[in-house]
Amino acid sequence: MKLPFCRAALAGLVAFSSLAQAADGGATAEQAVAMVKKGVAFIKASGADKGYAEITSKTGQFRLEDLYLVVYGLDGTVRAHGANEKMVGRNLIDLKDVDGKAFVRERVELAHAKPSFWQDYKFTNPETRKIEPKAMYCERLDESVVCGGIYK
Repeated sequence: MKLPFCRAALAGLVAFSSLAQAADGGATAEQAVAMVKKGVAFIKASGADKGYAEITSKTGQFRLEDLYLVVYGLDGTVRAHGANEKMVGRNLIDLKDVDGKAFVRERVELAHAKPSFWQDYKFTNPETRKIEPKAMYCERLDESVVCGGIYK
C-alpha cells in the first residue's frame, strides 16, 4: 500500500519541480528535447525554407520563455536562429564563449559524430541579458544540426 503512494508522491514532486523551473522563466531539459524533435519534424514535413523561417520568427511556434531553436549547417553557418535573426547566414564556426570554448566548432564536430547529443557552454540568456551556463540539446538533420538549449 505504501509503494503506490510513494510512486505517486515522487511523480508529483518531479512534475512540480519541472513546473517550478518553468515558472521561474527557465525551460526544462525535457522541453528542450521536445522542442528540437518538433523542429526536426516540422523541417522534414514543410521543407527547409519554411522550417527555417518558422524557427527564426519571433512569433513562431518554436519559442517558449528562454527556449528557442537554432539550426547550423555542418560548416558552422547559421540557417535559422530563434533569438537573433541577424545571425542567419553568418558562419560562426570560430565563435567562442567567455571561457574561450569554440562551441560552434564543437557542436559541428559532435553533429558529425553523433545523431543527437547534449553540449555545455556559456551564452547570453535573452531573458536576463546575462552570460549563463547553458546546455544545448542537438539532433543532426541531413547536413544541419537543430538545437535548443536551457540555461542552468
